[in-house]
Amino acid sequence: MRLLDRASPSFLYQQVIDFIEHQQKIGALSPGDKLPSLRKLSAQFEISVPTIKQAYIELERQGRVCARPQSGYYLTAQQARTLKPRPALWSHCEPTTVQCRSMIEQVHEAVHLPNTVALGISNPVQVNPPDKALARLMRSVISKYAEKAVSYGPPTGDAKLRMQLAFRYQEQGVAVNPNDILITNGAQEALSIALQCVAQQGDIIAIESPCFFGMIELIETLGMQALEVYTCTEDGVCLNELVSAIEQHPIKACLFSSAINNPLGSMKTDQQRQEMVSLLEQHNIPLIEDDVYSELYFSEQKPKPAQLYSEKGLVMTCSSFSKTAAPGYRTGWLLPGKFEEQAKRIKRAQSCSSPMLQQWTLNEYIQGGDYDRHLCVMRKKLIYNCERMRALISTYFPDEVCVSKPQGGSVLWVRCQSHVNTSDFFQEAILLGVSFAPGNIFSPSGKYNNYMRISYGVQWNEQIETAVKTLGKLVYDYSYRQCQPSTRA
Repeated sequence: MRLLDRASPSFLYQQVIDFIEHQQKIGALSPGDKLPSLRKLSAQFEISVPTIKQAYIELERQGRVCARPQSGYYLTAQQARTLKPRPALWSHCEPTTVQCRSMIEQVHEAVHLPNTVALGISNPVQVNPPDKALARLMRSVISKYAEKAVSYGPPTGDAKLRMQLAFRYQEQGVAVNPNDILITNGAQEALSIALQCVAQQGDIIAIESPCFFGMIELIETLGMQALEVYTCTEDGVCLNELVSAIEQHPIKACLFSSAINNPLGSMKTDQQRQEMVSLLEQHNIPLIEDDVYSELYFSEQKPKPAQLYSEKGLVMTCSSFSKTAAPGYRTGWLLPGKFEEQAKRIKRAQSCSSPMLQQWTLNEYIQGGDYDRHLCVMRKKLIYNCERMRALISTYFPDEVCVSKPQGGSVLWVRCQSHVNTSDFFQEAILLGVSFAPGNIFSPSGKYNNYMRISYGVQWNEQIETAVKTLGKLVYDYSYRQCQPSTRA
């Protein structure tokens, strides 16, 4: 057991800081690791708890550790250059259609390639797979419901699952009636129904920029146009830019993820979200809220749904269990606001109903408390993985590379040097056994060529570090090739 030197001129709290630095240097502590508790270190060093806390507070002030309520202090990635907002460099956009469909298809295909580390997909459930618990519950459901498990269900979904979802919204202050909720085949169907409720072919839909490529492709498939609105790495979509967009274009609806954007990981405060809803409803513009990541928050409290602040019923909330429990179950839901009748009609015409077996299983999962316990573990592991991935990128990528510091979710947004085009070496990465998501697919107009999205929602192993090292080398090599003077034969 190491004791502090009380005869040293150095303050005791500084010696504690030195001890933490030494532990990190020898590899006993890594980014994302939880520091020893105040009481444990106090007993080890035979000094007071306030002295230990003073050291931890100083480390937090320096940005070297972060405190998490009711959890403790955690080591952060020290060397990572954090991606900062760059509004001055934003160039205003015009409504457009998708220009990167081919690359989107390649990214989807790469997810299922054998012997490939899939860092290009956002599948946070991998950090804590609940497959065994869900399998056990599904067997119980099958024995209970027998032939009903393979029959058609009601178009709006299982009443008990809708009740569970309503309870969860009511706990956040949203007055949701279970009969208002529509169960869908994943959040993507919910988004599709919502868009069809409020817009038609040729209409302009405002989206965040960067924006999840699945939304972009959905808008294009429905024959609509996407209008990019500058989105801050910290606070989400910029309200000033949104006001400007509303003044310049006949926006039919907005499709935003104000509670944890993909790929930025940005999150509006509840007040900012309320201001956004108020602005849109003043102009009678519906808001379609993609809320799939709201349970994967890193802050003390879960963000409030935008639905809470709607006074005209123009907010439609789309979410699912795909990012939190079971991607393969394809079970999502829609809170349609004032568009309930249109939404139900489109659901009946589009897919009639959603599979009941998965809904019954998820209802049991929530009701027994397993879902919330699982979410608690997921959030802790994602926070840990986030810091580890940021540290790996800072180690293996060029010094000029900047990385987002997300407030939730499971992905990092990485900016390389301006001359780097990440899609140019996408196939080369696949051949080397690693996939990622090139930045240009997160913009319908093809912005963000020098960006990439990397997932930390993974089962951590040695292959992850090797994959990140491979990507870093590709960025180095690309930069070197681009900087070499051209030669003539």
